[in-house]
Parts: sequence; structure tokens; C-alpha cells
Amino acid sequence: MNVTRAMGAAMRRIHVGNALSAFGLGFTVPYMYVYVAQVRGLGAMTAGTVLAVFAVAALIVLPFAGRAIVRRGPLPVLLAALVTAALGALSLGLAASAAAVLVAATALGAGQAVMQPALATMIVDCSTAETRSRAFAMQFFLQNLGLGVGGLIGGHLVDTTRVSSFTLLFAIEAAMFLLLVVVLSTVRMPHAPAVGDAPEVSARGSWKQLLGNRAMVQLCVLGFVLFFACYGQFESGLSAYGVEAAGISTSALGTALAANTAVIVVAQFAVLKFVERRRRSRVIAAVGLIWAVAWVTAGYAGLGHGSQEMATAAFVSTYALFGLGEAMLSPTVAPLVADLAPEGMAGQYNSAFALVKQLALAVGPAVGGPMGAALHAPYIVTFTLFSLGVTVLAVRLGRRLTEAQDRPGLAARSRVVARGAAPRGSAQSSPSGV
Repeated sequence: MNVTRAMGAAMRRIHVGNALSAFGLGFTVPYMYVYVAQVRGLGAMTAGTVLAVFAVAALIVLPFAGRAIVRRGPLPVLLAALVTAALGALSLGLAASAAAVLVAATALGAGQAVMQPALATMIVDCSTAETRSRAFAMQFFLQNLGLGVGGLIGGHLVDTTRVSSFTLLFAIEAAMFLLLVVVLSTVRMPHAPAVGDAPEVSARGSWKQLLGNRAMVQLCVLGFVLFFACYGQFESGLSAYGVEAAGISTSALGTALAANTAVIVVAQFAVLKFVERRRRSRVIAAVGLIWAVAWVTAGYAGLGHGSQEMATAAFVSTYALFGLGEAMLSPTVAPLVADLAPEGMAGQYNSAFALVKQLALAVGPAVGGPMGAALHAPYIVTFTLFSLGVTVLAVRLGRRLTEAQDRPGLAARSRVVARGAAPRGSAQSSPSGV
């Protein structure tokens, strides 16, 4: 009971930390390009380079972050990442030259990248197989809520004619990261992060062990397609397609993004109840089908020759459908990464999956941006096929998962029966459809 109470107390602080970090990011993420290119007058090329630097910094640090989390534990690594990100954010708000902006963006990008697997590993350490899906659903809910609220407040504070207004935004972001350091410094993890069982495993050995896990490799391939076909298109290819092919205004694009966040916030826990009763592989397969419908809807918006009102409605619906799929993935994919990890290797597995995500987010805009702007029909067909590919890959992954990995809710009920007065084999005799 004491362990359970300690886990609950730690989890509450972790969730507060997730909300604070997302709230801080929301102040600056939507305005990064405008700040660098226009407010600082450094041009579109420098602004594009800054956005690329975020991805490159993540790709550089994440391979090392996993091993550091395994060896040192997620909390010290997270605190170091937060301090780095805070310094990067504050420096970015004060930077006036291209070189200073790029150095600051590197620090901010590296810190942000390491936060993700460190926080995910803390959630793993403070949850059980039965509570993990709900914990990750809460994390995703708070992240989207924090980003939305931060972006809304930041939009009212920012003024493109005053550099000081952007400096204030970056200062608020840095303050949120430092506040998070204070909050998480009070976390008492219920058990040690578990390296002691295999201290002799080298960094190369841990990566070799991960690559030898066929189910994890398949999940990483699936994750790349997921992030490439959805998240990698939100602010690049899909928005370019909406403006060029469907004639979507900037205000309508903002409405579409708001619809995406609204669906996630409203539907997250209703969807969770549905997801918890289903096989994870089939939930992911269903997301692929939903996203295929979303891309077809986007195709109608730009290629359907309907009225502007219908095109706008279809485009907003596309983002809403993506939000529904995201709400289904949040309690599914991240817990599955944790359940595939051997004891003490959750940090390595979380970092590997975060690396795959960052790679997809780097490649996605590079491929989708030009296609969405100029090759409208091929763009829709290509990403509809990628979404259907998600379904195929998820079904194939399901064949490699154990019953406990694919359907942890059923396994949990079986353990409850096994702990009761029933005979040892009674858990196995439960109907598979329960």
C-alpha cells in the first residue's frame, strides 16, 4: 500500500510537470518562424535552419539519452534536460544574430528531446501494467491542453512590432522549465530505476539487445510511418495543401488546429474506455483506417470542386479525424513500448522510439511540404496509402505480441482471478472474449 501511495504521489507531480512543460512550449512553438524571420529580421533561410536544428539536435542527443536514463535514472537526466532547455529558451529570446539563434535553438531542441523519454520512463516506473494506459492518456491530454492554453495566451501577448514581447514569451517558457525543475525535484521514485541487474551491458550491447527484439523493431517501423503520415504533415504538407489546393484561409487553418486539439481534449477519456477493452494492435490498425478516411476527406477539400464552405468544413474535419486517431494512440503505443522493454531498459526503449519519432518529424515535412504545395492529387494518394500501411503493419505486429502485451486488460483480470480462491489453472480457462 505504501508503494502504491508513493507511486500515486510521484505520478501526480509527473503529470503537473507534463502540463507545465507543454504550457511553456505553447508560448513559443507557433511563433518561432515569425520571430526569427521577421521580428529579428534574419530571413526565411535562417528561420528554416532553426526549425531544422531542433530535429538535428534531437537526433544527436537521443541515442545517448537512453543509456544515460538506464544508468543514472530518468529524474537526474530530466532535470539536466530542463536546465539546458531553460537556458536555450532564454538565450533564444535575447539572441539577435543568426549564430546566437542557432546555438540557442540547439540547446533548446536538445533539452526538449531528452524530456520526452525521461518523462515517459518516469511514468513507466510509477505505474503498473494495469494503470499504464490511463497514465499515458493523461499525459497526452495534459500536453495538448497545455500547448493549447499556452498558445492562446501567447497569441494575446505577442506583438510582431516589438521584440520585447517575444523576449517575454521565451522568458515565460524558460520560467516554466525551471518551475518544473522545482516540482520534479520533490519526486520520490517508488523504486530505483533498475540498472543493477546488468551493469556490465555496454551502450553497444544495449542497442544490439534492442535491435534483436523483433517486436520492438516492428513497432519502431510502425511508429515511423505513424509520425511521418500524421504529425509530420500538420504544419507542413497538409497546411500547404490546404492553402494551395483548397484555398483555406489562415484563420480557417487555425480553426482546423483548434478542432484537432478540441477532439483530443474532449474525447481522450471516452476513447480510453473503448481502447482498454481492445487489443492494442487492432486499435492501431483502426487508427490507420480513420486516418485514411481523413486523407480522403482532405482530398475532397482540395480536389472535390465543391463550394469554399464545404472545402473548409472538410479540411477542418480532416484535422478532427486526426485528433480522434491521436486520442486512440496515446494510451496504446507508449505503454506498448514500455511493456516490450526488459527490466531496467525502459529508458533505452523510450529513447529509441523518440529517436524514430524525431526522424519521422524531420523527414515528413521535407517530403510532404513540396508535395502538398504542388502535387495535390499525388500527395493525397501517397498519404492515404501510408495510412493504410499503418493498418497492415499493426496487424503484422499483433502476431508478434504476447497476450499480455497486446491485451493487458485481459491479462490483468486473469491475474485477479489467479490471486483469488480459484484453482491455479482457472485463469487460463476464462473465455477469451472477456
